[in-house]
Amino acid sequence: MSATHDHNHGEAAGWVLWFAVALTLAFAGVEAGVGWWAGSLALVADAGHMVNDAGALVIAAVAGWIARRPASRLHSYGLGRAEFIAALVNSLGLLALVVWLSVSAVTRLQAPQPVQGEAVSLTAALGLAINIGVAWLLSRGAQNLNTRAAMLHVIGDLLGSVAALIAGVVITFTGWTPIDPLLSMAIGALILVSSLRLLRQALHGLMEGVPLHLSLEEIGLALAGVPGVKSVHDLHVWSVASDEIMISAHLLVEDMHQWQSILEASRTLLHDRFDIGHVTLQPEADIHVLHLLPIPKPAGETPHGHDHA
Repeated sequence: MSATHDHNHGEAAGWVLWFAVALTLAFAGVEAGVGWWAGSLALVADAGHMVNDAGALVIAAVAGWIARRPASRLHSYGLGRAEFIAALVNSLGLLALVVWLSVSAVTRLQAPQPVQGEAVSLTAALGLAINIGVAWLLSRGAQNLNTRAAMLHVIGDLLGSVAALIAGVVITFTGWTPIDPLLSMAIGALILVSSLRLLRQALHGLMEGVPLHLSLEEIGLALAGVPGVKSVHDLHVWSVASDEIMISAHLLVEDMHQWQSILEASRTLLHDRFDIGHVTLQPEADIHVLHLLPIPKPAGETPHGHDHA
Protein backbone atom coordinates (compact mmCIF):
# COMPACT_ATOMS: atom_id res chain seq x y z
CA MET A 1 0.00 0.00 0.00
CA SER A 2 2.88 2.34 0.79
CA ALA A 3 4.40 1.63 -2.62
CA THR A 4 1.15 2.63 -4.31
CA HIS A 5 1.00 5.77 -2.19
CA ASP A 6 4.57 6.71 -3.13
CA HIS A 7 3.84 6.11 -6.81
CA ASN A 8 0.71 8.29 -6.72
CA HIS A 9 2.58 10.97 -4.79
CA GLY A 10 5.33 10.89 -7.42
CA GLU A 11 2.76 11.23 -10.20
CA ALA A 12 1.16 14.23 -8.45
CA ALA A 13 4.55 15.86 -7.93
CA GLY A 14 5.29 15.34 -11.63
CA TRP A 15 2.08 17.11 -12.67
CA VAL A 16 2.87 20.00 -10.33
CA LEU A 17 6.28 20.41 -11.95
CA TRP A 18 4.89 20.28 -15.49
CA PHE A 19 2.20 22.83 -14.65
CA ALA A 20 4.90 25.10 -13.18
CA VAL A 21 6.93 24.67 -16.38
CA ALA A 22 3.97 25.63 -18.59
CA LEU A 23 3.16 28.66 -16.43
CA THR A 24 6.78 29.84 -16.36
CA LEU A 25 7.38 29.42 -20.10
CA ALA A 26 4.09 31.09 -21.02
CA PHE A 27 4.88 34.20 -19.00
CA ALA A 28 8.52 34.21 -20.16
CA GLY A 29 7.19 34.55 -23.72
CA VAL A 30 4.90 37.42 -22.68
CA GLU A 31 7.70 39.13 -20.77
CA ALA A 32 10.14 38.81 -23.67
CA GLY A 33 7.59 40.24 -26.10
CA VAL A 34 6.71 43.20 -23.87
CA GLY A 35 10.38 43.80 -23.13
CA TRP A 36 11.22 43.90 -26.82
CA TRP A 37 8.33 46.25 -27.55
CA ALA A 38 9.05 48.51 -24.56
CA GLY A 39 12.78 48.59 -25.25
CA SER A 40 13.64 47.13 -21.82
CA LEU A 41 16.71 44.94 -21.78
CA ALA A 42 16.09 44.21 -18.07
CA LEU A 43 12.69 42.73 -18.92
CA VAL A 44 14.18 40.61 -21.70
CA ALA A 45 16.90 39.48 -19.27
CA ASP A 46 14.29 38.52 -16.71
CA ALA A 47 12.46 36.54 -19.40
CA GLY A 48 15.71 34.72 -20.08
CA HIS A 49 16.05 34.00 -16.38
CA MET A 50 12.52 32.57 -16.36
CA VAL A 51 13.49 30.30 -19.25
CA ASN A 52 16.38 29.24 -17.02
CA ASP A 53 13.86 28.39 -14.30
CA ALA A 54 11.72 26.48 -16.78
CA GLY A 55 14.79 24.48 -17.82
CA ALA A 56 15.48 23.61 -14.19
CA LEU A 57 11.83 22.59 -13.73
CA VAL A 58 11.94 20.44 -16.88
CA ILE A 59 15.05 18.69 -15.59
CA ALA A 60 13.31 18.02 -12.28
CA ALA A 61 10.15 16.75 -13.99
CA VAL A 62 12.02 14.53 -16.46
CA ALA A 63 14.22 13.18 -13.69
CA GLY A 64 11.11 12.27 -11.69
CA TRP A 65 9.62 10.49 -14.72
CA ILE A 66 12.86 8.63 -15.47
CA ALA A 67 13.15 7.57 -11.83
CA ARG A 68 9.94 5.57 -12.27
CA ARG A 69 11.23 3.77 -15.37
CA PRO A 70 12.54 0.25 -14.69
CA ALA A 71 16.06 -0.80 -15.57
CA SER A 72 16.59 -2.82 -18.73
CA ARG A 73 19.08 -5.26 -20.21
CA LEU A 74 20.83 -2.40 -21.99
CA HIS A 75 20.66 0.06 -19.09
CA SER A 76 20.95 -1.92 -15.87
CA TYR A 77 21.15 1.30 -13.82
CA GLY A 78 18.20 2.89 -15.62
CA LEU A 79 18.38 6.25 -17.42
CA GLY A 80 18.97 8.56 -14.48
CA ARG A 81 22.19 9.90 -16.02
CA ALA A 82 20.05 11.72 -18.60
CA GLU A 83 19.43 14.34 -15.91
CA PHE A 84 23.11 15.29 -15.93
CA ILE A 85 23.19 15.49 -19.74
CA ALA A 86 20.14 17.78 -19.77
CA ALA A 87 21.71 19.95 -17.07
CA LEU A 88 24.89 20.21 -19.14
CA VAL A 89 23.00 21.38 -22.24
CA ASN A 90 20.92 23.78 -20.14
CA SER A 91 23.94 25.36 -18.47
CA LEU A 92 25.80 25.87 -21.76
CA GLY A 93 22.74 27.59 -23.23
CA LEU A 94 22.53 29.84 -20.18
CA LEU A 95 26.19 30.84 -20.52
CA ALA A 96 25.46 31.88 -24.12
CA LEU A 97 22.53 33.95 -22.83
CA VAL A 98 24.80 35.70 -20.31
CA VAL A 99 27.24 36.64 -23.07
CA TRP A 100 24.39 38.11 -25.16
CA LEU A 101 23.05 40.07 -22.20
CA SER A 102 26.48 41.50 -21.39
CA VAL A 103 27.15 42.63 -24.96
CA SER A 104 23.65 44.11 -25.30
CA ALA A 105 23.94 45.95 -21.96
CA VAL A 106 27.27 47.53 -22.88
CA THR A 107 25.88 48.56 -26.27
CA ARG A 108 22.78 50.04 -24.60
CA LEU A 109 24.95 52.03 -22.14
CA GLN A 110 26.94 53.49 -25.01
CA ALA A 111 23.81 54.32 -27.03
CA PRO A 112 20.80 54.75 -24.68
CA GLN A 113 17.35 54.00 -26.07
CA PRO A 114 13.88 55.04 -24.84
CA VAL A 115 12.16 52.61 -22.48
CA GLN A 116 8.44 52.37 -21.69
CA GLY A 117 8.71 52.45 -17.90
CA GLU A 118 5.01 51.87 -17.20
CA ALA A 119 4.84 48.71 -19.33
CA VAL A 120 8.04 47.40 -17.77
CA SER A 121 6.73 48.00 -14.23
CA LEU A 122 3.38 46.32 -14.83
CA THR A 123 4.91 43.30 -16.58
CA ALA A 124 7.61 42.88 -13.93
CA ALA A 125 4.99 43.05 -11.17
CA LEU A 126 2.96 40.36 -12.91
CA GLY A 127 6.13 38.27 -13.29
CA LEU A 128 6.81 38.64 -9.58
CA ALA A 129 3.32 37.30 -8.84
CA ILE A 130 3.85 34.38 -11.25
CA ASN A 131 7.14 33.47 -9.55
CA ILE A 132 5.52 33.58 -6.12
CA GLY A 133 2.81 31.22 -7.42
CA VAL A 134 5.39 28.80 -8.90
CA ALA A 135 7.34 28.82 -5.63
CA TRP A 136 4.12 27.99 -3.76
CA LEU A 137 3.39 25.11 -6.15
CA LEU A 138 6.88 23.68 -5.65
CA SER A 139 6.57 23.93 -1.88
CA ARG A 140 3.42 21.78 -2.09
CA GLY A 141 5.15 19.04 -4.11
CA ALA A 142 7.60 16.32 -3.14
CA GLN A 143 10.63 17.69 -1.32
CA ASN A 144 13.59 16.01 -2.99
CA LEU A 145 16.91 17.21 -4.34
CA ASN A 146 15.44 18.12 -7.76
CA THR A 147 12.57 20.23 -6.44
CA ARG A 148 14.85 21.98 -3.95
CA ALA A 149 17.23 22.88 -6.78
CA ALA A 150 14.29 24.12 -8.88
CA MET A 151 13.09 26.18 -5.92
CA LEU A 152 16.49 27.90 -5.74
CA HIS A 153 16.15 28.84 -9.42
CA VAL A 154 12.70 30.30 -8.84
CA ILE A 155 13.89 32.30 -5.83
CA GLY A 156 16.67 33.70 -8.01
CA ASP A 157 14.09 34.70 -10.60
CA LEU A 158 12.08 36.48 -7.90
CA LEU A 159 15.10 38.73 -7.47
CA GLY A 160 15.23 39.24 -11.25
CA SER A 161 11.60 40.32 -11.33
CA VAL A 162 12.26 42.74 -8.49
CA ALA A 163 15.21 44.19 -10.44
CA ALA A 164 13.07 44.66 -13.57
CA LEU A 165 10.31 46.25 -11.46
CA ILE A 166 12.80 48.69 -9.94
CA ALA A 167 14.09 49.59 -13.41
CA GLY A 168 10.55 50.31 -14.64
CA VAL A 169 9.67 52.46 -11.63
CA VAL A 170 12.92 54.47 -11.82
CA ILE A 171 12.47 55.13 -15.54
CA THR A 172 8.82 56.09 -15.06
CA PHE A 173 9.52 58.70 -12.38
CA THR A 174 13.03 59.92 -13.34
CA GLY A 175 13.52 59.03 -16.99
CA TRP A 176 17.02 57.69 -16.18
CA THR A 177 17.28 54.87 -18.76
CA PRO A 178 20.80 53.58 -17.88
CA ILE A 179 19.19 51.81 -14.91
CA ASP A 180 17.71 49.31 -17.38
CA PRO A 181 20.98 47.91 -18.85
CA LEU A 182 22.68 48.12 -15.44
CA LEU A 183 20.01 45.99 -13.80
CA SER A 184 20.00 43.64 -16.80
CA MET A 185 23.69 43.03 -16.11
CA ALA A 186 22.80 42.29 -12.48
CA ILE A 187 20.23 39.74 -13.68
CA GLY A 188 22.90 38.32 -15.99
CA ALA A 189 25.16 37.89 -12.97
CA LEU A 190 22.42 35.88 -11.24
CA ILE A 191 22.06 33.68 -14.30
CA LEU A 192 25.85 33.26 -14.49
CA VAL A 193 26.10 32.05 -10.89
CA SER A 194 23.26 29.55 -11.24
CA SER A 195 24.44 28.29 -14.64
CA LEU A 196 28.02 27.75 -13.44
CA ARG A 197 26.72 25.85 -10.42
CA LEU A 198 24.52 23.76 -12.70
CA LEU A 199 27.44 23.14 -15.08
CA ARG A 200 29.65 22.01 -12.20
CA GLN A 201 27.02 19.58 -10.93
CA ALA A 202 26.41 18.18 -14.42
CA LEU A 203 30.09 17.59 -15.19
CA HIS A 204 30.72 16.20 -11.71
CA GLY A 205 27.85 13.72 -12.11
CA LEU A 206 28.91 12.66 -15.61
CA MET A 207 32.46 12.05 -14.33
CA GLU A 208 31.00 9.83 -11.57
CA GLY A 209 32.37 12.05 -8.83
CA VAL A 210 31.47 11.72 -5.18
CA PRO A 211 28.23 13.70 -4.65
CA LEU A 212 29.21 17.21 -3.62
CA HIS A 213 27.26 17.11 -0.36
CA LEU A 214 29.04 13.94 0.82
CA SER A 215 32.56 13.29 2.14
CA LEU A 216 34.35 10.07 1.15
CA GLU A 217 36.51 10.26 4.29
CA GLU A 218 33.48 10.67 6.57
CA ILE A 219 31.71 7.70 4.98
CA GLY A 220 34.84 5.54 5.28
CA LEU A 221 35.31 6.41 8.96
CA ALA A 222 31.64 5.73 9.67
CA LEU A 223 31.84 2.27 8.05
CA ALA A 224 35.06 1.49 9.91
CA GLY A 225 33.23 2.30 13.14
CA VAL A 226 30.62 -0.42 12.63
CA PRO A 227 31.13 -3.15 15.29
CA GLY A 228 33.07 -6.04 13.81
CA VAL A 229 34.74 -3.99 11.03
CA LYS A 230 38.51 -3.50 11.30
CA SER A 231 39.12 -1.38 8.19
CA VAL A 232 37.64 -0.21 4.90
CA HIS A 233 39.30 -0.02 1.48
CA ASP A 234 38.39 0.20 -2.22
CA LEU A 235 35.63 2.64 -1.24
CA HIS A 236 33.73 4.20 -4.15
CA VAL A 237 30.73 6.56 -4.01
CA TRP A 238 28.96 7.93 -7.08
CA SER A 239 25.49 8.75 -8.38
CA VAL A 240 23.53 7.74 -11.47
CA ALA A 241 21.00 10.51 -10.75
CA SER A 242 20.99 13.46 -8.38
CA ASP A 243 18.92 11.52 -5.83
CA GLU A 244 20.23 7.99 -6.50
CA ILE A 245 23.59 7.47 -4.78
CA MET A 246 25.56 4.23 -4.93
CA ILE A 247 28.44 2.86 -2.90
CA SER A 248 30.80 -0.10 -3.09
CA ALA A 249 33.53 -1.05 -0.61
CA HIS A 250 35.58 -3.89 0.82
CA LEU A 251 35.29 -4.41 4.58
CA LEU A 252 37.93 -6.24 6.60
CA VAL A 253 35.94 -8.05 9.29
CA GLU A 254 37.06 -9.74 12.49
CA ASP A 255 34.69 -12.72 12.29
CA MET A 256 33.11 -13.88 9.04
CA HIS A 257 30.31 -15.56 11.01
CA GLN A 258 29.09 -12.09 11.99
CA TRP A 259 28.95 -10.81 8.42
CA GLN A 260 25.15 -10.79 8.12
CA SER A 261 24.74 -8.56 11.19
CA ILE A 262 27.64 -6.34 10.04
CA LEU A 263 26.04 -5.98 6.61
CA GLU A 264 22.66 -5.01 8.05
CA ALA A 265 24.25 -2.48 10.42
CA SER A 266 26.29 -0.97 7.57
CA ARG A 267 23.25 -0.64 5.29
CA THR A 268 21.23 1.01 8.05
CA LEU A 269 24.08 3.44 8.76
CA LEU A 270 24.51 4.39 5.10
CA HIS A 271 20.76 4.87 4.58
CA ASP A 272 19.98 6.82 7.74
CA ARG A 273 23.08 9.01 7.91
CA PHE A 274 24.04 9.53 4.26
CA ASP A 275 20.81 8.68 2.39
CA ILE A 276 22.58 6.00 0.33
CA GLY A 277 20.22 3.23 -0.72
CA HIS A 278 22.19 1.20 -3.29
CA VAL A 279 24.90 -0.58 -1.27
CA THR A 280 27.43 -3.19 -2.43
CA LEU A 281 29.80 -4.38 0.31
CA GLN A 282 32.31 -7.22 0.09
CA PRO A 283 33.67 -8.87 3.26
CA GLU A 284 37.27 -9.91 3.69
CA ALA A 285 38.42 -12.14 6.54
CA ASP A 286 41.09 -10.91 8.92
CA ILE A 287 43.54 -13.81 8.38
CA HIS A 288 46.88 -13.87 10.15
CA VAL A 289 49.56 -15.12 7.78
CA LEU A 290 51.89 -17.85 9.17
CA HIS A 291 55.53 -17.55 8.15
CA LEU A 292 57.03 -21.06 7.69
CA LEU A 293 60.56 -21.60 8.98
CA PRO A 294 62.99 -24.18 7.49
CA ILE A 295 63.14 -27.49 9.42
CA PRO A 296 66.61 -28.09 10.97
CA LYS A 297 68.57 -30.90 9.23
CA PRO A 298 70.16 -33.77 11.19
CA ALA A 299 73.91 -33.45 11.65
CA GLY A 300 75.93 -34.82 8.79
CA GLU A 301 73.01 -34.84 6.34
CA THR A 302 73.61 -33.24 2.97
CA PRO A 303 71.12 -30.79 1.51
CA HIS A 304 70.00 -33.58 -0.81
CA GLY A 305 69.52 -36.09 2.00
CA HIS A 306 72.73 -38.16 1.33
CA ASP A 307 75.62 -38.73 3.74
CA HIS A 308 79.11 -37.80 2.81
CA ALA A 309 81.19 -40.66 1.50
